[in-house]
Amino acid sequence: MNTKILKTLEFQKIKSLVESLTVTAAGAEEARELTPIHHEEKMSRWLLETEDGQKIVRLRGGMPVPKLENIRPHMRRLEIGASLNGLEIAQVGRVLQTTTEVKRFFEELKELEVSFHYLYEWAEKLITLPTVNQKIRQSVDEDGRVTDEASSTLKGIRTQIRRTEQDVRSQLDGLVRGKHAKYLSDAIVTMRNERYVIPVKQEYRGVFGGVVHDQSASGQTLFIEPKQVVELNNRLRQYQISERQEVERILAELSNELAPYEKEIIQNAFVLGRLDFIQAKALLAKQMHASIPKISAKNEISLHEARHPLIDPEIVVANDIFLGKDYKAIVITGPNTGGKTITLKTLGLLQLMAQSGLGIPAGEESSVAIFNEIFADIGDEQSIEQSLSTFSSHMTNIVTILDSMDENSLLLFDELGAGTDPQEGAALAISILDAVGAKGAYVMATTHYPELKVYGYNRVGTINASMEFDVETLRPTYRLLIGVPGRSNAFEISKRLGLDTTIIQEASQIIDGESQDLNEMIADLENRRKMTETEYLEVRHFVEEAQTLHRDLKEMYQLFFEEREKELTKAKKQANQLVSEAEVEAEKIIKDIRKMQQASGQAGGIKEHQLIEAKAQLSGLHQEEQLQKNKILQKAKQQKTLKVGDEVLVQTYGQRGTLIKKMKNQIWQVQLGILKMNIPESDMTPVAPEKEPVTPYKVAAIKRQKSTNVSMQLDLRGKRYEEALAEVDQYLDAAQLSNYGQVTIVHGKGTGALREGITQFLKGHRGVDSFEFAPANQGGNGATIVHLK
Repeated sequence: MNTKILKTLEFQKIKSLVESLTVTAAGAEEARELTPIHHEEKMSRWLLETEDGQKIVRLRGGMPVPKLENIRPHMRRLEIGASLNGLEIAQVGRVLQTTTEVKRFFEELKELEVSFHYLYEWAEKLITLPTVNQKIRQSVDEDGRVTDEASSTLKGIRTQIRRTEQDVRSQLDGLVRGKHAKYLSDAIVTMRNERYVIPVKQEYRGVFGGVVHDQSASGQTLFIEPKQVVELNNRLRQYQISERQEVERILAELSNELAPYEKEIIQNAFVLGRLDFIQAKALLAKQMHASIPKISAKNEISLHEARHPLIDPEIVVANDIFLGKDYKAIVITGPNTGGKTITLKTLGLLQLMAQSGLGIPAGEESSVAIFNEIFADIGDEQSIEQSLSTFSSHMTNIVTILDSMDENSLLLFDELGAGTDPQEGAALAISILDAVGAKGAYVMATTHYPELKVYGYNRVGTINASMEFDVETLRPTYRLLIGVPGRSNAFEISKRLGLDTTIIQEASQIIDGESQDLNEMIADLENRRKMTETEYLEVRHFVEEAQTLHRDLKEMYQLFFEEREKELTKAKKQANQLVSEAEVEAEKIIKDIRKMQQASGQAGGIKEHQLIEAKAQLSGLHQEEQLQKNKILQKAKQQKTLKVGDEVLVQTYGQRGTLIKKMKNQIWQVQLGILKMNIPESDMTPVAPEKEPVTPYKVAAIKRQKSTNVSMQLDLRGKRYEEALAEVDQYLDAAQLSNYGQVTIVHGKGTGALREGITQFLKGHRGVDSFEFAPANQGGNGATIVHLK
């Protein structure tokens, strides 16, 4: 795609919006390099990736991708055998940790059977390195500081440093607060040249002995290391050197462990950047209320309620734009400031966005074409340097466009043929449009020339359009009216503004008769359009009413059918019950008759086959309930099929119970609390098992323990926000049960979000008495010391 169209339509602003929504260096780079393409398969993939991103944002709010720096320079340094510093290793570790989290994130979605077009494919390319990742997390903080857990040697050295520092400060505190305080400029302990010193007045420099490391600007204060702490400071300095050497050794060791996985780490960073870029496109679509357009197989543009993406959504006017099906050329006429140029730019910019895989601010059913090139001649092209007039600059640009276009090009001409004699300009505009039509290219052009209004009627594949103007309010509505050419509203506007009607009548007589007829024809077309629009709205209203009535009638019919079947089944059951009762009575009577017959021994008595026939006739009175024809009753019957272990509600007692075993004749043995009872199946209703109450934290279990193994320190580094807060709550409860007075929560520095969240949580916790950040030598604001009640 030519660079001039990207500049003319301000595509760079769209790219900047995408870049602002990325959080990784790789994602931002992809946004900066975004360019429209005309490869259909690749364009379709990009659009479907954006659609996947929209689903992620809608379901989960986004992917767990944090801010990631560019680690490619770090990997190049590893490639040549160099060691990384703590911050660089922390940045690589952040990539590895994010890889693990994103991989787990997509595995969870896959278990939930959430479908995507391409995101699972990207997730499969992520390679987790759990051993290296764990080693880095254990050894280096997010800000690059090597932790005490990196090695036992480092931990021992730092323990010695803290003890020695405490001894030095204790010695110096005794000096600044004791009888020697009068010799000091200020009762403080400070540092110079990485050694602890005290500020001594210049005239008392000999009181403390030791070494002078610095003096104030006035020379009145000397910063002296008293002789009492020289040896301690020397020892402290030696420990600090040992610490630095051990840190360098650890960083070199970590660098060596990362080096073999250079390609895997770079690939992970690239994939995370791609996922971040896809998410940024989805977030931009959400901000713009955009949709993913379809790609037209016939290369037709159909934009419903299209809006310019760089205009305030509160004021932008949506328009329907169609091009390529019934016509390949649209000629828009109408007054200035009516929105013609914005309509051109909207069409071009939305097409560029779609061919870049971005959602477009248009209706859901919108479709776009694929153009090899989009050309535009928009705005004032006057060039002082080249001594070209506006007309000459436009013609130079148009010549280049006509030489470069093909049948798969979209041309946007603003004020075609303007800047010269109106008659000649109109003729040139018509010829240019004919040349474009002969090539088969797509074109949208704006003009003031009335001759082009007639052109739109006479040329096949060309249609007139205009921007609506409200004569009543004397304001444009910015609505695009396809099929209706624009007309001059000068007479109407002048009349409403108070111009003498005589002058207007004389002007009407002066105007060319053909132009007057054209204006009258356009006015008639506008009136017809408004009438048609009104009728359409009325018909649409009646259609919606009819659809509503049809839907209600369909629902009522279904309800009637279900109720009829229900009542019919109920009646058959009652009839069958009566027949069953009659059968029992009849059987009893028949038995009595048979006994009497046998007792009497009379030969002329009732025959046996007659008794059997009478019984068969009674049985024939049973009605078939035909459950198989009623899907609703069939489903209910299936749902009511009971089995051992099911939970049921016993209607008679209003109690829940569990089925133990089936007896006979639809009788079940049911466990009701501590009782076992025989209950008929008709008196039971299946119910869902009651969920056990979830106890967030097993406080009771902790209380029952004879001795707890609760640590005095809780490390939350690397944890998610919600997971960390839940762990803090449980940890504080356990610490209180263990009668701890003080504990330490290590949350790291990072972005500060976790630290702020924990601070707010501690403020509202009932068991917290007070809390403060740890001293500088114990982690500073990367850890919080909590005092418990």
